[in-house]
Amino acid sequence: MTVRVVVGGALCHDGRLLAARRSAPPEVAGRWELPGGKAEPGESVPEALVRELREELGVETEALERIPGEWPVRPGLVLHVWMARLLSGVPAPLEDHDELRWLGPDELDTVDWLDQDRPAVAEAGRRLSLRGRD
Repeated sequence: MTVRVVVGGALCHDGRLLAARRSAPPEVAGRWELPGGKAEPGESVPEALVRELREELGVETEALERIPGEWPVRPGLVLHVWMARLLSGVPAPLEDHDELRWLGPDELDTVDWLDQDRPAVAEAGRRLSLRGRD
């Protein structure tokens, strides 16, 4: 079976991480994730991240470095997470989400993250704490 990569963006701005609440499908609606989506054939994972964040949130971003690890989403799909920086725009929930929140490193446990996002969220929070304000 071919495994497709789903890329999640640990989008950081002013020392905070963007969390997005899923509105669909029903089995994950109401839970929180790092926004992103599937890489298309022939597209690099960083390119996919920039495209997906533009489509889902209406913002321009830059993929920075990948958070080590990969996490199964469902059979045939694996999550890779990249740190990302906001270049322009104000994120808005355009597709798949009904709410967005900017969370500081000490607020990351205030939302119900999807299980596959939790390890990367913890690492992104650790990096934010080390970096302080960017």
